[in-house]
Amino acid sequence: MNANDRTPADLLRSALAADPGRPLVTFYDDATGERVELSVATFANWVAKTANLLQGDLGAEPGDRLALLLPAHWQSAVWLLACASVGVVAEVDGDPGEADLVVSGPDTLDRALACGGERVALALRPLGGRFPQPPAGFADYAVEVPGQGDRFAPFVPVDPEGPGLVVGGEELSYAALTARAREDAAKLGLTEGSRVLTGRGYDTWEGLSAGLFAPLAAGGSVVLCRNQERLSADGLAQRTESERVTHTV
Repeated sequence: MNANDRTPADLLRSALAADPGRPLVTFYDDATGERVELSVATFANWVAKTANLLQGDLGAEPGDRLALLLPAHWQSAVWLLACASVGVVAEVDGDPGEADLVVSGPDTLDRALACGGERVALALRPLGGRFPQPPAGFADYAVEVPGQGDRFAPFVPVDPEGPGLVVGGEELSYAALTARAREDAAKLGLTEGSRVLTGRGYDTWEGLSAGLFAPLAAGGSVVLCRNQERLSADGLAQRTESERVTHTV
């Protein structure tokens, strides 16, 4: 990856330039049997559309705070990179009442109503499906995002030293986040082409790093497993082999 990359959005651009067709995020939900694989190009397209939604329709600006009430999921990874593309601070499991915007899964809608700004809901259904009935007071992400542009350019350049992520009570700038992701990748022994399997949640830095940022920084990919505790030992071994996993976290 490019040593000059200082934000997660920079890392994604470098990955796209290097090999757009390789897998970046492979997502499993062992409660539903869902499997989704996104190449670098497909993931980047989702990020661009989401960033356009965030900056355009939702009016988000650099420094705005977004409460991200989502589990470890491929769409959560998309939102994290979209926030980084716009310059919006993603507060993982943040307080909606203190946030400028909120993005919620189906299980946190009541809590998300405390946000006085824009509210977006994700059904987290297979293939990015929409809600059967849109939740009152929310824009349905699956309805709003498909029509967004496939390319994104921020109105204002993102400041690498500006606040970028809040997780576990710690705030990181984009530059600090990217540097820490590189450090974690080195500690894990990740290199270009490494494939990391993880069942950790996104509510800690360790989960976010293993499940997105460290593989991205190393030029690798992630096999992100939600509800992994429902998978048998034999099933996990089969997945590790079939997905060509090189590292398990």
